Amino acid sequence: MAGLAITFGSGAMTNSISEVEYNDVLFIIGSNATEAHPIIGNKMKRAAKRGAKLIVVDPRRTELAEYATLWLPLIPGTDAALINGLINIIVNKGWENRQYIEERCEGFDAMWKIAQTYTPERVSEITGIPVETLYKTAELYALTPKAGIFYTLGITEHTTGTANVMCLANLAMVTGHVGVENAGVNPLRGQNNVQGACDLAALPNVFPGYKDVTDPNNVAIFSQAWGVNVSDKKGLRIPEMLDEALLGNVKGMYVMGEDPVLTDPDANHVRKAFEALEFLVVQDLFMTETATYADVFLPAACYAEKDGTFTNTERRIQRVRKAVEAPGQCRLDWEIICDLARRIGYKMKYSSSEEIFEEIRKLVPSYAGITYQRIDKVGLQWPCPDEEHKGTKFLHEGRFPRGKGLFIGVEYEAPAELTNKAFPKLLTTGRMLYHYNIMTRHSKNLDTLRPFELAEINPVDAKEIGIIDGDQIRVSSRRGSIITRVKVTERVSPGLLFMTFHYKESPVNELTNSAFDPVTKTAEYKVSAVKIERYNS
Repeated sequence: MAGLAITFGSGAMTNSISEVEYNDVLFIIGSNATEAHPIIGNKMKRAAKRGAKLIVVDPRRTELAEYATLWLPLIPGTDAALINGLINIIVNKGWENRQYIEERCEGFDAMWKIAQTYTPERVSEITGIPVETLYKTAELYALTPKAGIFYTLGITEHTTGTANVMCLANLAMVTGHVGVENAGVNPLRGQNNVQGACDLAALPNVFPGYKDVTDPNNVAIFSQAWGVNVSDKKGLRIPEMLDEALLGNVKGMYVMGEDPVLTDPDANHVRKAFEALEFLVVQDLFMTETATYADVFLPAACYAEKDGTFTNTERRIQRVRKAVEAPGQCRLDWEIICDLARRIGYKMKYSSSEEIFEEIRKLVPSYAGITYQRIDKVGLQWPCPDEEHKGTKFLHEGRFPRGKGLFIGVEYEAPAELTNKAFPKLLTTGRMLYHYNIMTRHSKNLDTLRPFELAEINPVDAKEIGIIDGDQIRVSSRRGSIITRVKVTERVSPGLLFMTFHYKESPVNELTNSAFDPVTKTAEYKVSAVKIERYNS
């Protein structure tokens, strides 16, 4: 969100899911969509069968790579060099959209001053992608009008994540592929309501509607709306919270719908932070690994046990309706929060989720035209400023929210952790189709399909270590050591190990690096140096 907000003025997916099938080129980078976003992944496969060209940039040979016209197995963490190299080729070949650049953008010269140094030969050396492939990629993307960029955590979970996103925005603006149908820059959100959570201020620096908390006008608006003097101070991001807990400056935490012990990097550091807290509350569906550190556990209702709305990755606000009663003592999240607020001394009272949504409409202009009646059957995409508006299928037509799109030059920076003699292999992490984060391990059917981790390792490395399919290995980094079974496959290149984070029995985040992006504090899950040894139990 941060990278697109800086360059475009809005940090959301620019186009719609329905458009995916009708793109003529899909530039898919750092996204294993068929496993992490299977509905969108299926649309991408249908686009390929229709005749669309797929450019897949991923160190692993994912399922989409099998459908690709071009597969670029770049060295992990070299995305910015690759994108700069494509811009270099496009401009030097005269394939840029000069009219679009001059009329709708600013900052091109400063960006080009950096990008022009990324010659195809230099980029090939950094990324491992042949020069010929770089030219083919640049030509196919630049000269196809209906060309969209799709990315996920493979781009953002780096110490240069925000910079990577700004690079992608540069690429799209150079070619004029923003503000038009079947194109754009499209981050695929990792969970079903991540976009909605961001829209409604589950971020430490904004009020609902992305209104800056340090702006006195915004402070006045929300203070009046809520009948209390709200703070104008920015909050902490997750890594900062954990560090401050260890220092004794954060004494209590309220963890809601999250399991940081399993999902955050450098898990041993996370555990120490929770142990240092004076008070921890966990509100969730199950007793998670994080909940084992809690002083109080608040059982919450799941999606099928509540009414409300979700805002999905394409900015579509949709109704969710209660299908079954919540079991035992499980309660609705908003009711729990209201009860806590009243006990603290703030009279927070709502009668329904719809009443809460009506307040959202008044305070978030992009939601103003959306009502429960209008989305009774089909959702609407924000911005939707009034009740006559039909919603917005794609963003930035004619104008960017910040006025002109901003080119920002980005230098390639190597990952925070590189291989050496002691840790000669690279570990990268991701998701698999059978499990969704950690919650699906509670499903007996899904757990039967994939009951344990199968780390992917190349046959060259397997032979070097002396292992075969199903054997166990010990994987160690500077932060910890775990045991896992392996799958020997050419989906990963020699020197690369791939693991998921779904298994508490093989907690990969004991290994991952907590070095983070300076803007968002997102950790570098995608690149960690490890050593691999055969394990004999």
